[in-house]
Amino acid sequence: MNCHRPYLFRLLVTIVATLFGSAVVWAESPVGKVIARVIPVNNRVHNEELILSQMPNTRPGKVYDDGLVQQDVRQLLSTRWFAPGGVRVDTAIDADNQVTVFVHVIELNNIISEVVYVGAQHLSDKELNDLTGLRRGSPLNPTMNQLAANSILGKLREDGRYYASVTLLEGGKLTDSRVVFHIVEGPVVRVRNVSFRGNDTASSGRLRTVLTNTGALIPRVVTALSPKYMPQQIELDKSKVLDYYHRLGYLEARIEEEVVPHPDSLGVVDIVYHVQEGPAYSVRAVRIEGNKTYTETRLKKVVALQEGKRYDKDVVQADIGRLRTLYGNSGVSIGIEEGVFAVADQPGMVDVQYKVYEPGREPDRVGRIIIEGNTITDQRVILNQLQLYPGQILQYPQIERARGNLIRTGLFDGEDPPTVEVVPNDFDSAYKDIRVRVKETRTGMVALTANVNSDAGVNGSVTVNQRNFDITRLPTSFDDLWAGRAFRGGGQELRLEAMPGTIFQRYSLTFREPYLFDSRFGLTASGYYFNRAFAEYNEDRYGGRFTLDYRLDNPIWRVNASTRIEGVNVKDIPYWATPAITDDAGQSTILGVGTGLTRDTRDSYLLPTTGSVVDLKYEQVFGSYDFPIGTAEASLFRTLYQRKDGSGKHIVAARTQLGVTTSEAPVFERFYAGGFRSLRGFQFRGVGPFENYLNVGGTFSFLNSVEYQLPVMANDRLYLVGFVDHGTVEQDVRVTDYRVSVGFGARIVVPALGPLPIALDFAFPLVKGPYDNERLFSFYVGWFGGGT
Repeated sequence: MNCHRPYLFRLLVTIVATLFGSAVVWAESPVGKVIARVIPVNNRVHNEELILSQMPNTRPGKVYDDGLVQQDVRQLLSTRWFAPGGVRVDTAIDADNQVTVFVHVIELNNIISEVVYVGAQHLSDKELNDLTGLRRGSPLNPTMNQLAANSILGKLREDGRYYASVTLLEGGKLTDSRVVFHIVEGPVVRVRNVSFRGNDTASSGRLRTVLTNTGALIPRVVTALSPKYMPQQIELDKSKVLDYYHRLGYLEARIEEEVVPHPDSLGVVDIVYHVQEGPAYSVRAVRIEGNKTYTETRLKKVVALQEGKRYDKDVVQADIGRLRTLYGNSGVSIGIEEGVFAVADQPGMVDVQYKVYEPGREPDRVGRIIIEGNTITDQRVILNQLQLYPGQILQYPQIERARGNLIRTGLFDGEDPPTVEVVPNDFDSAYKDIRVRVKETRTGMVALTANVNSDAGVNGSVTVNQRNFDITRLPTSFDDLWAGRAFRGGGQELRLEAMPGTIFQRYSLTFREPYLFDSRFGLTASGYYFNRAFAEYNEDRYGGRFTLDYRLDNPIWRVNASTRIEGVNVKDIPYWATPAITDDAGQSTILGVGTGLTRDTRDSYLLPTTGSVVDLKYEQVFGSYDFPIGTAEASLFRTLYQRKDGSGKHIVAARTQLGVTTSEAPVFERFYAGGFRSLRGFQFRGVGPFENYLNVGGTFSFLNSVEYQLPVMANDRLYLVGFVDHGTVEQDVRVTDYRVSVGFGARIVVPALGPLPIALDFAFPLVKGPYDNERLFSFYVGWFGGGT
């Protein structure tokens, strides 16, 4: 195409318009006017048709829109056909009030004839081409070539090659035809050791727990597994350490890194963080402003930050959460900003202000509930977790609780967790819609596990579990089975477990419906068979259990009713056993009906540090025997000391267990003690009333334990424990042989083995019964062998 034709056309348009008594207006805004024609200017390599194909929004007949035109300009630049900034749009308006669009371009005239990577050893040409985006036959763009060199360098630095360099030898000028990179990779630089200087408040070990790069696993021993040195990671770690100090009130803390190369190896460095902690700031005054609904006195009752105490960012964040909860329970969503102001004449002191922004209208209410993303899970399953109903006052804290409930179900993707958000409705009224977005995940599991402990021996198990089971969703086609739609989506749980072992074996099938008929009731049904070898006899037990539980308004309370029917076979009894055992030999039938009440305020089910749990149960048993069983268990957890950042907690745990039944209870339903979580220092079932050296079990059990946990590592993965266990098991409600043992042990958390720690305990009986069986060492180890 002749490059002068657009200019000639523009001149011709002006001359013709003048001859016919009209004019072309060049300065008037074209926005909103119809486009008559689009004319590329200065294009030599790319023809008009090709250029216009990249401008879908700028076409004859369309209305001119600046935003859409600029979008087309960006589209043209993204083709890399033109120099950076080499696309410009000019317009003219003719007598018919229509727009002529001139697209001025500066083309990249040269085509890449070859792309060469000199010195690349650990990146293939394909990897480099994918990284740079350069291809033979593409337009040569010097700016993009330099950016490609930077991309290669960034990749090498990500791989730990800190000393790498990349030079663009050819391709930096428009007259070049080749693109040639000279690459010097250099060695992979690894971090041997990370240390801190100047830190007085926090130990170096504790500061390492917030780092992403902590140096070699074995101090000062560099291997191929040692972390790579990456400067961007160092910056991230510095910000984490600063955030750690700022949370503790050290608002002037500063940190600088020093990278120390190894004198004998170019590929090894040590990192030293120099910390200037500065003063720890204290709170002079706490103010709350902007509040209208509640008085400042009322609001300060939920504020934990205290005047005269150290400033603590974690406490401030918790205060903001409690203030939001107070307002949110009344259906009011507020904004809160924290302000920290230094006190001019009092160094080390700050005033803290909570600025409240109230909406100033009636409480919000729940409008529509919109659920998105559930292709398999029934809507009712999600609605049961929300506990939100159209028309009720919208308690904003329930939004986060609902989100947490959905996450805890395990039915949805943990990497992209469920969201619950409040959105305005179409009429902008006090009724707010609730939008729930979920992404479903695999809810089936097949697991192989192995467990070792000193009471039950060695056990293996095969477990098949489906957490989103639906007993009513029968397959309608083979595709339902193949796609995993059959028997899924109801939020029920089905668990099949087989556990063979050396001393104990169990096989069970359990079904649970957490929201029976979409109510607060839950139903659990299970069938089982297990076999256990005791010193006194061997026992086979099979049967079923049904439990109906009810959720109270207060979530810390649970109540349930249950029934069980079992067949029990007592066999292989020693010939010297007394009638207390032999009278119960053979097959028996048990039918039990019971109820229970639980109050649980623990902060964690697995590793509690505060709170308590009380569990009361009563059961009346019929069948071959007629007797009642009552049990009560209470556990209390208290944190006596912790580091300033909330870690390193010293925890005291106390537990009391009480059990009572009658003399009509058979030997396999009586109480026994000894072993882990009972009376350590004694064998499993090594404590109780004995006859002819055999434990016949008691009708009264009273067991107690006090344990102190002391962390010994900065990452809280190793605890030492000291404990006192004491109690008794008697043939009636009295105390004749009260046992006492003391001991010590360790709790080791191995992340690869799950959240539960390995427990190792040494215990020494101080007071014991005449026939009790002792055990110095007890342990429990859980190992996960694999699963899908």
